Amino acid sequence: MLTGRDPHPQNMLETIKKWVDRERRVLITASAVASSVIVMRWFGCFQVWEWAAFDHFVRWRPAEPIDSRIVIVEIKEADLQKYGYPISDAVLAQLLQKLQAGKPRAIGLDVYRDLPTQPGNAELLKTFKTIPNLIGIELMPDATRLGVRPPPVLDKLDRIGFNNVVIDADSKVRRTLLYAWPGDGKTHQSFALRLALLYLKSEGISPQSAKSNPKYLQLGKGVFRPFQPNDGAYVRADSRGYQILTNLRGPRGSFRTASMSDVLSGTVPADFVRSRVVLIGSNAPSLKDFYQNSYSSGWFGPPQQIPGVELQAHFLSQILSAAIDGRGGINVWPEAAELLWILLWSWAGASVSWNLRSLGRSAYCLLSICLSLSASLYLVFLRGWWLPLIPPILSLVGSGAAVVGYLAHLQEELKRSKEFLQSLIDTIPDPIFVKDRTHRCVVLNQAYCRFIGYPLEILSCRTDYELFPHAEAEIFWQQDELVFKTHQPRENEEYFTDAHGITHLIATKRSLHKDAAGNLFLVGAIRDITERQLRQNALEQKNAELSHQAYHDALTGLPNRQMFYECLHQSLEIASRTQELVALLFLDLDGFKSINDTLGHNVGDLLLKIVASRLKKCLRGSDTISRLGGDEFTIILPAIPGREEAAKVAEKICDAIMQPFILKEHTVSVTTSIGISLYPIDGQEPDILVKNADVAMYRAKERGKNQYHFY
Repeated sequence: MLTGRDPHPQNMLETIKKWVDRERRVLITASAVASSVIVMRWFGCFQVWEWAAFDHFVRWRPAEPIDSRIVIVEIKEADLQKYGYPISDAVLAQLLQKLQAGKPRAIGLDVYRDLPTQPGNAELLKTFKTIPNLIGIELMPDATRLGVRPPPVLDKLDRIGFNNVVIDADSKVRRTLLYAWPGDGKTHQSFALRLALLYLKSEGISPQSAKSNPKYLQLGKGVFRPFQPNDGAYVRADSRGYQILTNLRGPRGSFRTASMSDVLSGTVPADFVRSRVVLIGSNAPSLKDFYQNSYSSGWFGPPQQIPGVELQAHFLSQILSAAIDGRGGINVWPEAAELLWILLWSWAGASVSWNLRSLGRSAYCLLSICLSLSASLYLVFLRGWWLPLIPPILSLVGSGAAVVGYLAHLQEELKRSKEFLQSLIDTIPDPIFVKDRTHRCVVLNQAYCRFIGYPLEILSCRTDYELFPHAEAEIFWQQDELVFKTHQPRENEEYFTDAHGITHLIATKRSLHKDAAGNLFLVGAIRDITERQLRQNALEQKNAELSHQAYHDALTGLPNRQMFYECLHQSLEIASRTQELVALLFLDLDGFKSINDTLGHNVGDLLLKIVASRLKKCLRGSDTISRLGGDEFTIILPAIPGREEAAKVAEKICDAIMQPFILKEHTVSVTTSIGISLYPIDGQEPDILVKNADVAMYRAKERGKNQYHFY
C-alpha cells in the first residue's frame, strides 16, 4: 500500500555542495543578464522609458499646496489685443510702478527688453533705476539660439538673470540651471536664483558652501547637489553649468495669478503682492513661450504645455522651499550603487525561477515582484529618491526568462534521456530502476513494475519512502546515497516487500551514469535471490541439527559425553588462569534399574527427562549439566569459592530428586548418589577428576545412597 513519507534529509556537506552549485549557476546567469542590461543602459536604450516612469511618479504624487510667496502677473492674449504687441515701454513702466506700490520683495520681468519700444522708453528706463528689487532677463546664446541681450540699464546695475531652460531629448524640462559660465569671464545666475536670493536676503539667508561638500551650494536649510551626467536615468547628459533636478510643485495652475489688465485697472487687492515675489510673463499662445514638463504627459490626448513664466515660478518655488522649509529635492544614488541595484534584481529573478522551476509559476511570481518593485520605488520617490526602475525590471524578467529557458532545455534533454533509457531497459528481463539525484524513480522497466506489483503510472516520480516500509526505504536510500557520493558501483543484498505484502530477498547492483546534458542518474539492476536463500537456510538448519545431535543427548537434550569433556576442559583452562576452584559432580540414580525393568523403558526415559529438568532448576546459568549415558549425569560448577558451595548444590539436588515423580499413571520415587571432585585439589586433568568423582559417588552409594561424598 502506498504511503506518503518524507525523504531522508541529506547530510550537511551534500546540501552545501548542491546549494553552492545552484548559487553559482544563478550568479552566472544573473551577472550575464545584468551585464547586458547595463551595457544597453550605457548606450541610453532605457533613458526614455525611465523618464516616462519618472513623469508618472511625479504626476501620481499628492498635490502640494499653492506657494503663497509667489504671484504671477500673466500677459494674456486679451492683454496683447488691448495694449498691442509688443507692449510699449509706457505700459510696461506703469505696470511695474503699480506692482512696486504693493511692496513686493522682488519683481521678475520675464519679458525681453533689449530694444526700446516707444512710446515711454525714458519713463521705463527711469522705472528700471528706481525699483531696486527688479530683475530682468537675458537669453544666453547656445548651439540652437543666438540669444537675447538684457535691458542695458538693468545689465549695468547687475540685476539680470538668464531664463535659459535645459530641455531633454524628449522635449521635456526636468532640470533647473542655477549658474552658467558661458566663457565671457562672468558667472551668470539664473532668473529664478536671482529672485530667490533677493527674497532670502530679507530672511537673513545668503549663499554658502555646504558643510557636506564645499563644492555644493547651500541656502538656509537646502543643499543643492549639482547634477551629474549619469544621474538617475540620464546617460552622458550635458551637465555644464550648475544644474539640479527639478522638483515640480504640481501641474499647471499651481500659483496665484492676476492678469496685466487687472493690475493696470486697479482691481487687484493692495496686499496681493505684498512681501511676495512677483513674476511678469506671457501665457498668450501667440507668443509661443511654452514648455513641457513631467505633468505634460497623459495616457490619452496631446501633451499640456506650461508657460515659461510659470516654469520659472516652479524653479523659484523649489529654491525657496528648500532654503526656508527644508523641502528636499530629487536625490539619486551613486552610479556604482545603481549598477549593484540592477545586479541584485537580476540575481533575484534567476533565483526565483530556479527555485520555482515552472514557467507559469515563475511568470506569475516575477510579475508580482515587478508590481511590488514599482510600488516600492514610488513610495521611495515620495521620500525624494529617484531610483532606477526599468533596468531592474528588465534584469529581473530577463534573468528569470534565461533560467526558465535553461531549465526547459534541461527538461528536454532529460525527456530524451528517459525515452532512450526506457526503450533500452524494457528489453532487459531483470527488474531495472533509474533514479535522479533526489532519489525519485524516473525510469522503470516493465519487469520492475511486475516485480513490485504496481503499474508504471503509480511508480513514476515516487521515492522509496512512498513505496516501501520505512526500514526498507531507509536502507535503499543509504545504499543509493553511497553510490552518489563515491561514484563507485555497489552490490548488496536487501529485503524488499512488494504490493501484495510478500517480502523478497534481492541482490541489487547500483551504478552512476550521465546523459548528454550532464544529468546524473543512478541505475539499479535487481535479482530475486529469495529461493536461493531459502535453500541455503534449509541447508544451514540441517547442519545445525546434525551438529546439535553430535553434541547433545537425544533423549534429554543435555550435552552428551563429547560436549561434556570439551566444556570441562574449557572450564579447567579458565580456572588455571584465574586461580579459581571447579567442582565436578558425578550423579547416579538409586533404584533406576528396577523402575526400568518393572515399568518399562518408556517410563524410564520419561523419568530421565524429568530428572534433567529438575537438575536445570537447581543450578546457575554458568553451570553445565551433561548426561553420560544410562542414569549417569555430570555437573560442572566453575568458579566456586570452596567445598561448602559445592556441598550446598549437592544437597539441593538430592532434595529435588527425592521428590515423587508422576510418570503417566505411575508415581515413583528415586534418590541420587553424588560424588564430588575439586580442581585442582583432587586432580588437574579431566580424566582424573572424572575418575575421582566416580569413586566418590560409589562411596556415597556404599554409605546408604541419597547422599553426596567428596573424594
